[in-house]
Amino acid sequence: MDTAGLPDPNPSQPDTTTAAAADTTTAIDDPLNNPYTSLNAICHELSDLQDLATRGAWKSILDKVGHARSLNLLTKPHEHLTYLTFNVLALTKLRRPVDANQELETLLDGEDFNTPQFHYQNYPNHYPNMKGNFVPFALRWLHAYLPYSLAQRMKSLDRLYTLIDFIRSKKLKVLTNPSKDLWKRREILVLNTIISHHLSQKDFKLCLGLLNELIGICGDDDPNVLSKLGYVKMQYGDVEGAKKAFSAVEGMIGSESEVGLRNLVSRSKALMYIVEKDYVSAVREYEECIERDGMDMVAMNNKALCLMYSRDLSDAIKVLENALERVPTVALNESLVVNLCSMYELAYVNHADIKKTLNNWIARVAPDDFDSSCTRT
Repeated sequence: MDTAGLPDPNPSQPDTTTAAAADTTTAIDDPLNNPYTSLNAICHELSDLQDLATRGAWKSILDKVGHARSLNLLTKPHEHLTYLTFNVLALTKLRRPVDANQELETLLDGEDFNTPQFHYQNYPNHYPNMKGNFVPFALRWLHAYLPYSLAQRMKSLDRLYTLIDFIRSKKLKVLTNPSKDLWKRREILVLNTIISHHLSQKDFKLCLGLLNELIGICGDDDPNVLSKLGYVKMQYGDVEGAKKAFSAVEGMIGSESEVGLRNLVSRSKALMYIVEKDYVSAVREYEECIERDGMDMVAMNNKALCLMYSRDLSDAIKVLENALERVPTVALNESLVVNLCSMYELAYVNHADIKKTLNNWIARVAPDDFDSSCTRT
């Protein structure tokens, strides 16, 4: 079994930041960090957009943005840019990268977000006594990510490395601890994105160098980073190095350790068993994860794969079907559905009818950005 197909649960999340005030003019380096007291005070009905994004209602976001634009409800430059960011994000989520890229190109002249049109001080009537750049960080990240969706991998990587340099320049200027923490989280997000790109191309040595940078940022006691390090070492055959990294994570477990850490350790152990083709032991580790956390979808998915490789297709199918039935909002992802459909194809002569039934159910419950083609109906 190719361990490259197993999930690597080390996500990072983007966030926002602040800049210090200078003289009598308020310096603002991010549109979400300002004197306003609520999301809707920052931008027209921003809380509604945030709620739709959280629910995966990307088509509704496109409708809402189009409605606001058609009725001229956006009165300030930063509001237009905020709505454009949500529009580009929605188009990207809906697998329409060409449209998303065209939306960006109408905004940018070249690749420069530092032109006067993006600064508060150039709109004194709208932003008296304010200065700084109001480009949302999410838009900068989308600008770097989009070329990858258009099969322009090197262009995406160039932009991601440029974004890392931008973040680090901000970290040098920002003095307050809350702001430093926020820029640090952004740096971790972009580094993880770069690592994922290189990992998809099996550039393992580059990944190791970047992971060492990540350890320098997060510390050598971050279980998620160390687990990722072990995962990468295992990918290129350094089993002993992987064991050492996983053992370091296991050493962090104490009597009061959280379920998440215990499950991370168990999943790492299971991966080592999979490398040794000991699927029975791997299933046992995944079952312990599921007992501790009934919504650990990585454990459920991988348990089913191990059962399949143990030639127990019936139980493998039951594991994934039970997950979809019990917690559909958590379990419904393309990787799990692809695996389930592959098992149907192996187990049943009438698999086309079964997959069609699954596809119809997915159409009723899935968010807008779910790729229903993964059922191969």
